[in-house]
Amino acid sequence: MSAERPRRLVLWDVDGTLVSAGPAARDAFDAAIEHVLGRAPGDHGVQMSGKTDPQIALEILANLAITRDEARAHLPTVMRALERELEDAVEVMRTTGRELPGARRVLRSLAEEPGVAQTVLSGNLAANARLKLAAFGLEGFVDWEIGAYGSDDEDRTKLVPVALSRAQTIRRWRFEPGDAWVVGDTPRDLECARAGGTRCLLVATGRFELDRLTGLGADVVLPDLSDAEAVVRDLLR
Repeated sequence: MSAERPRRLVLWDVDGTLVSAGPAARDAFDAAIEHVLGRAPGDHGVQMSGKTDPQIALEILANLAITRDEARAHLPTVMRALERELEDAVEVMRTTGRELPGARRVLRSLAEEPGVAQTVLSGNLAANARLKLAAFGLEGFVDWEIGAYGSDDEDRTKLVPVALSRAQTIRRWRFEPGDAWVVGDTPRDLECARAGGTRCLLVATGRFELDRLTGLGADVVLPDLSDAEAVVRDLLR
């Protein structure tokens, strides 16, 4: 990114948008729950796509008949265990996961584009988001300090204001919501963008196929990020 004051802020989702962590993320959740409860969660049936890490943990605990109060009490310990489990699974992630088509080229292009800042808006805890991108060598393209994460709020729809506030407080960059794009792969990314007043680009590289994402009302819907030049043009318009 150049020294020019940014006029555009790009907020990247991680899982299903930039990388696929493979089974490591789900296995890390199961291990973290087992560490806290002393028993494996088994087939809890919780879908993780588009949710924050705390939200996923609370849903798993609820499906295991843990009361709401007990689940809240367990949550900090589960989150700490999740960070440790995921850190231990980095090599597995590299082996069974992958960076998604076009991710590196788009990140690099935007990093070199005058007037653009890019960071992460992810349901992952901050440490987990960074770990996942670092596993594939993508962490150096984004400004981590101004990102928004599941560790900031378990409600994903509240994360855009967190990122905008951090950009202003930490970098002295004032962005209006209309200056920002949320880029993700699920309907929840679109909900997050609309709640924050930003535009939204969705890619069908996660659990949701292109025909499922088309028609939801996103500003741009693409099969993937492979056409880096087109993606950058969309995000700069």
